[in-house]
Amino acid sequence: MLLPRILGSDIVAALKSFPVVALLGPRQVGKTTLALEIAKHIDRDVTYLDLEQDSDRAKLVEPELYLGRQAGRLSIIDEVQRRPELFPVLRGLVDQRIRAGERAGHFLVLGSASRDLLRQSSESLAGRIAYLELAPFSLLELQAVGGDLDLHGLWVRGGFPSSYLAATDHVSWQWRSNFISTYLERDIPQLGPRLPAEQMRRLWTMLAYAQGTSLNASRLAASLGLSGRTVRHYLDVLTDLYMLRQLVPWSGNSAKRLVKAPKVYVRDSGLLHRLTNIPDVETLLGNPLCGQSWEGFAIESLLAQLPDTWQASFYRTSAQAEVDLVLEGPGRQTVAIEIKRTLSPSVSKGFRLACDDIGATQRYYAIPEGEPFPLGHETEAIGLARLVSRLAGE
Repeated sequence: MLLPRILGSDIVAALKSFPVVALLGPRQVGKTTLALEIAKHIDRDVTYLDLEQDSDRAKLVEPELYLGRQAGRLSIIDEVQRRPELFPVLRGLVDQRIRAGERAGHFLVLGSASRDLLRQSSESLAGRIAYLELAPFSLLELQAVGGDLDLHGLWVRGGFPSSYLAATDHVSWQWRSNFISTYLERDIPQLGPRLPAEQMRRLWTMLAYAQGTSLNASRLAASLGLSGRTVRHYLDVLTDLYMLRQLVPWSGNSAKRLVKAPKVYVRDSGLLHRLTNIPDVETLLGNPLCGQSWEGFAIESLLAQLPDTWQASFYRTSAQAEVDLVLEGPGRQTVAIEIKRTLSPSVSKGFRLACDDIGATQRYYAIPEGEPFPLGHETEAIGLARLVSRLAGE
């Protein structure tokens, strides 16, 4: 790992407070590297198990016996979603150790499936487990490194470490090709009924070309010759694997007719560009998907730093009053953000009406770069990196 992960200190703090810490995120995002680096700096011995390795799975044929012998150590269990039956065992061991006076730092479990999916198996650990998500490299992390921020490089290549840090664009492109193939052929089939990899690739590609648009599962199903139920299932699988974001419509009280379908985004911009065959920034800037790609990139950049006490949605009425991103947080904060690929935006009537509807307490136009400046109508234009830092409280 050539860049620091700012989540490291949060994991260390959680291990001091909770018996079990779950570090979740997509494959190849750096969870294992970060966990093993943290293990070097804690004051106890460490056992590491990778549940994709036959030898390590064999050690857990009798998990209570094996893990019971690891008392006093931190046990790191990688790819834990492959053995959901471990969670009741962990609860028993945790309770034994708490009774013996050892209250925290027993297990660090790493998973490539979402918190919601993992919770279905880990309910027995309620109150004993802390969840943290490791996303691909974010704007805030790159800013923390110092030096010039390669905003376009992050946008084009995406934030997966092996893609962003690749020696050349060609190596980055090839890594993303292999990554997509691995998900199609191995990871997605593990979470549900098998869909031929080529058909699944078509679905993923269609979603990429529909970046930032309202979900129409029936149209996707008709194009693929599948049932709407099957398509919705695989949309949820892609969401659970951190590949897709389904941004829900705002759910507050309004007398207006609101769009009810979620908006869909391929979460990593580098994967989006590989699926849509956009190899470099010059091609991207001339592509019809440029604006939608930038919108998705900006949304992921903004959401990456927010704690789970915030809720994210979008607002759109049938009359086209719209806010790209609505953030609702503690203290009745409602932040309205419109995302634009221009340095000289003007506030639209639809944005003003939407902000009034949702009771926005802060209003922003997120632009690629530049110093903040007022646009009128209680709205401020601000460069994306600056807005990310502001929302992160830095």
